[in-house]
Amino acid sequence: MREWRHAGARCALAVVAMLTATPALASRSLPARGTVEVAFSPADDAEAALLRVIEAARDTLHVQAYAFTSRRIAEALVAAHRRGVQVAVLADAGMNARGANRALSQLLAAGVPLAFETRYAAAHNKVLIADAAGPGCTVATGSYNFTWSARHRNAENLLVLRDNCPLAAAYRDNWVRHRADATPITELPWKP
Repeated sequence: MREWRHAGARCALAVVAMLTATPALASRSLPARGTVEVAFSPADDAEAALLRVIEAARDTLHVQAYAFTSRRIAEALVAAHRRGVQVAVLADAGMNARGANRALSQLLAAGVPLAFETRYAAAHNKVLIADAAGPGCTVATGSYNFTWSARHRNAENLLVLRDNCPLAAAYRDNWVRHRADATPITELPWKP
């Protein structure tokens, strides 16, 4: 019996040593391809760059927004939805569930699927993924929030990465993981 205990303990230690010796996958490396557009607000019109991405989308638009109050971006997403693009939005619950947010109200009124991320202290992503499966796959990301302040007052950055479909697929897959943990919103707790 004593030998079994020692063997079990040695086996458990070996497993722990093996698991701690193997580093966790922290990132993945993808080949560089496509084009890169950069915008720095408020000097550059980063919102216009986002609007171009939305207008060019043909099949899908996946959005992750920390703060989302831009009516222009909401209007563009609604227009894309009406022309048959599958649009879905994830927003940070804490930043977007207070006050009368007319941008999110516009999305819901048009039937655009909206969900609040509640699992994290802050769902700080600012991502727009267009047509991840291609052609025309595009990822827009950076510090740029979808807000008036980001466009006019804040120092923000935006990268628009076009024609790198493995990158767009990685962002879309991350979006899907986040959506699985999010709370669907069918009605906002305030009146616009």
